[in-house]
Amino acid sequence: MKVNELAQKLSLKLLAGEGGLDNEILTCYSGDLLSWVMGRAHEGSAWLTVMGNVNAIAVATLTDCACIILTEDAPLDEDARQRAESQSVPILSTDLNAYEMAVKISEILK
Repeated sequence: MKVNELAQKLSLKLLAGEGGLDNEILTCYSGDLLSWVMGRAHEGSAWLTVMGNVNAIAVATLTDCACIILTEDAPLDEDARQRAESQSVPILSTDLNAYEMAVKISEILK
């Protein structure tokens, strides 16, 4: 499933990275400790986090995550937004917590 399809199905708000909306989502990963995510997230992951800073964009790029979904309406800082735009990393937002969002994504990806 592509990022834009998931965003549409789950009514996610696009904050940045429109250039990556055709990225393929293969799985979901949830975590906020960036060094932990860097070693464990897989290519094609929809990464669920509250980390809306420039370091999260770097981790998403290193791990080839399909997108970042900021849960619980976590904010995206301006430096991160600009970096996401320049590197085409889609950043989406939801008011749901990570568990609730992971369940919904799991149901869709079955």
